[in-house]
Amino acid sequence: MSDQLSAHELIPGYLPGTWTADPAHSEIAFSARHLMVTKVRGRFTAYDVTIVTGEDPRDSSVTATIDLASLETGYEPRDNHLRTADYLEVEKYPTMTYRSTGIRTSGDWIIDGELTVHGVTRPVPLAVEVNGFTADPFGGQRAGFSATAQINRRDFGMTNTIPMDGGGVVVGDKVSITLEIQAVLQK
Repeated sequence: MSDQLSAHELIPGYLPGTWTADPAHSEIAFSARHLMVTKVRGRFTAYDVTIVTGEDPRDSSVTATIDLASLETGYEPRDNHLRTADYLEVEKYPTMTYRSTGIRTSGDWIIDGELTVHGVTRPVPLAVEVNGFTADPFGGQRAGFSATAQINRRDFGMTNTIPMDGGGVVVGDKVSITLEIQAVLQK
């Protein structure tokens, strides 16, 4: 990407400012391998995401706080188990946080940042797609972003493993994270 290109040339409709995620039009989701043959998917329904877009998109930042008790996989007994000390230990660690440390491009946008979950902080880059900026029907401005990352739950101290007969484990170590964020420009 050329440093001579403006933000508007890089991202049509780009607007600098402070944005917050609209929970009615956003999703923070995850998936993990179950019984070595399929993926179980879930999402968090309570979170605060703030995006500050700079004059230059590379000067932007993101912060997020996710309420881990808001976890939903569609099966209440599994949700309750994931909240226990076997995995997220929500009573002791009620939130997960993300804080960007930089934004770069390598053909795609990458947000470098730190994820804190289960009392452990690790660097986690997010691969980001900027979906666009537009006026909404209510006189405001909206921006859309998709992001993905993969983490190893063991890196965050979630080491519970239930072995299966014949090899493998009930829950895999790799967790895929997917974010679909529609953000509203704050006045």
